[in-house]
Amino acid sequence: MNVGIITVSDRASAGEYEDHGGPALREAAHGYKWEVSAEAIVPDDESRIQEAITSFEAQGCGLILTTGGTGIARRDVTPEAIRSIMRIEVPGFGEVMRARSMEITPNSILSRSLAAVVGRALVIALPGKPSGAVECLGFVRGAIDHGVKLAQRVPTSC
Repeated sequence: MNVGIITVSDRASAGEYEDHGGPALREAAHGYKWEVSAEAIVPDDESRIQEAITSFEAQGCGLILTTGGTGIARRDVTPEAIRSIMRIEVPGFGEVMRARSMEITPNSILSRSLAAVVGRALVIALPGKPSGAVECLGFVRGAIDHGVKLAQRVPTSC
């Protein structure tokens, strides 16, 4: 599976601090035996997030993971960026990520993590905290392969 990873952060994209979320997701992806074929760091800007997602989908990424911009701060716009270009939202991903994360931290209720199909890619918006991003990815890992196949319109047996 070809994976694209997008870190959404004003400060990391400006070089003000080192990105830790993208590398954490890359390591997790490699652990799942996925090939990371595209990576980007973009600011908290809807159009830049959308450009990265559509570019990665056009490059053949069947799974696109974003980290950051899913909270409720003024600059957190990742869910809005995804929703305005998605074909369909897959609410179960966000529901499971929040429910399982509540066992770890009560602040997870503030997360707006989600999954959606954009073009032929499954896009999963994960928290910005590296450990939270990797944990949430693990919570939904079991449905990802099938979800990507459906997004790519590959025949499945269920």
